[in-house]
Amino acid sequence: MRLFGRKHDDEEAGRQDDAVAAFWAWWQESRPRVEALVAAGDKEGLGELLAPAVGAVHPGLVWEVAPGRSAVNALVVTAAGDAELRPLAHRWAGAAPAADLMWEFHPSRRADPQPAGLSLDVDGFTFGLDKLVLGLRVPRGSDRVDVSAYHPIFSELDEETRMEATLLALDRILGEDEVARWVGEITPATAAPIDAVAAAYLPAVVADVASGVGEDQWLLMEGQTGDGAPLVAAARHPLRPVDHPLLDQHVMITLPYAHRDADGLPAGASEEALRAFDERLGGLLAPRDDALLAAHLSAQGHRVVHVYADSRSDAAARVGELAARWKEGKAGVDVEADPAWAAVSAFMT
Repeated sequence: MRLFGRKHDDEEAGRQDDAVAAFWAWWQESRPRVEALVAAGDKEGLGELLAPAVGAVHPGLVWEVAPGRSAVNALVVTAAGDAELRPLAHRWAGAAPAADLMWEFHPSRRADPQPAGLSLDVDGFTFGLDKLVLGLRVPRGSDRVDVSAYHPIFSELDEETRMEATLLALDRILGEDEVARWVGEITPATAAPIDAVAAAYLPAVVADVASGVGEDQWLLMEGQTGDGAPLVAAARHPLRPVDHPLLDQHVMITLPYAHRDADGLPAGASEEALRAFDERLGGLLAPRDDALLAAHLSAQGHRVVHVYADSRSDAAARVGELAARWKEGKAGVDVEADPAWAAVSAFMT
């Protein structure tokens, strides 16, 4: 089993776990000061206190204190759309103390029940969501909604700030994780789209799209390799890292097969052996939630299987033990960190 950069990955995982533990030790000590600043409405003081503590976990994480759903306050520490950091935000939340009457903790921004009444501050500008309008389009064959967003203040903002404002608004309207699941291309506009609707309609449109997407489906595909050889593939659909935020490790299994047809695709006894391997792999992964079979493809005498695993579990080792029993040649197992699921990005579209 080849472990690309595994020592470095293990060291980084240990550093992250230590940083998360240090944050929650800090929280235990600093909570009274945080609560006093929240009660006083001292946003500047709150930032001076919380920003360094969150930044010590990772400088790319973003924090905010918002009204809670069950508690008075919610502390949100989020990856803010950065798929590379999403597992860390979820590990931070997973290590949090139990929610109480005063505090609850979340790794992503929640939708606001009444977003039209909100005003957001972005880079010194304030804009109300009641004037935000959206152009919404669902491309044929897609399960995502492309969004063109316009607000009268956008003409005063630079391109980067318009995008930041749009993303923050969508998080408030739909929820950060739902944006990751269902929103495709996002375009901030300096003129209202011709077919613009009030931003409040976005959740209804997304709900309609989501109602047509089943769970635990598999898509079968045909294509060609880079040098023109035929390939066949199967991928889980929908395939979304946001649904499995702790599965940050890519395990790629390569199985040579002995029996192939004229196109190099599996045939006869090899086809049966690969089907049996899929069943054993599914049985190995199904009882636990620390790994997921994402996709596989076959071409030129090799089946490549993509599994995503929790790097803090022994899933990669279990998968490696199963692959070692493959009888039609020496199986390869490559393991590397891939929290954004870049290795299967082609299957996500």
